[in-house]
Amino acid sequence: MYRFLYWLVLGRLPAEAAHRVSFALLRALVAVPGMRALIARLCAPRDPALRVRAFGRELPGPLGLAAGFDKDALGSDALLALGFGFVEVGTVTAQAQPGNAKPRLFRRMAERALVNRMGFNNEGAVAAARRLARRGAGVVGVNIGKTRAVAEDGAIEDYARSAAALAPHVDYLVVNVSSPNTPGLRDLQAVDKLRPLLARVRGACDVASPLRRVPLLVKIAPDLADEDVDAVADLAVELGLDGIVATNTTKVDGGGLSGRPLKARALAVLRRLRARVGERLVLVAVGGIESAEDAWERIRAGATLVQAYTGFVYGGPLWPRRVHRELAARVHAEGMATIGEAVGAEAKRAA
Repeated sequence: MYRFLYWLVLGRLPAEAAHRVSFALLRALVAVPGMRALIARLCAPRDPALRVRAFGRELPGPLGLAAGFDKDALGSDALLALGFGFVEVGTVTAQAQPGNAKPRLFRRMAERALVNRMGFNNEGAVAAARRLARRGAGVVGVNIGKTRAVAEDGAIEDYARSAAALAPHVDYLVVNVSSPNTPGLRDLQAVDKLRPLLARVRGACDVASPLRRVPLLVKIAPDLADEDVDAVADLAVELGLDGIVATNTTKVDGGGLSGRPLKARALAVLRRLRARVGERLVLVAVGGIESAEDAWERIRAGATLVQAYTGFVYGGPLWPRRVHRELAARVHAEGMATIGEAVGAEAKRAA
């Protein structure tokens, strides 16, 4: 049904317009009294075998929605009702900005991929924080990036302003230094620049949320050389970060490529991170996850949690429900009590 609707209506719209229309319809639907509870009853993960602990919280399932879909914290409650175990909002910047010129989102249907050059279009950290303060229950994180108009020498304070505004209202925070669509952003992945940035954001979170330590993660690019992946992993352990999100989109002419073509490299980076950090950090796997089988492979490779964006776009609104149900069936088939037993099983077996 979704494929027919997509072909009939959404597929005929430009990609960004299709996203805007479908997301608005979802939010309108859950705004109907009683509808959010009904959708959650039908779609939200309920099998105890799927429960996983991360960020000091128990999540109902390991599959989350990656940053990029809900840039302004407009619909986290609606997205959680569809069956995601958690939602990551963003990327949010300290200052509101329009992003790059349109068109800036493109489908690659044959590859089950998207190319985006959105440029962190969002209404700013204060606006997002205001909405997040009113959200319902469920685990929601925020991904923060650099305001485009801010020079590199002001980047640290720019990130800190976002962290200060958002920390009191989120379950975790992700520092995004890996989008290919903001000039110079990926240069911040160099350890000599990343160390003071992460330390400053950590401090800003602690000041803004003195009674609750907000978990802090960093999101890296798939295009990093292996030795740079190792260096970021070592830095994350050194600074006491809570995790790493691996990976962002890969750079292509005109933007960042997500979806199926990213699968092999994203998995390789995840395996390298697991070998480097073991169980000391929460690893969140993203990039080319289209099915429960893909999610299961990432979990066995060391991911505590998995995320998707492009897989959801092509899979439709029932996709997170389907993935979680198939993951639960796999857990039971393997004779495990919980999906947590599968985390890093591949690495443990190799050892």
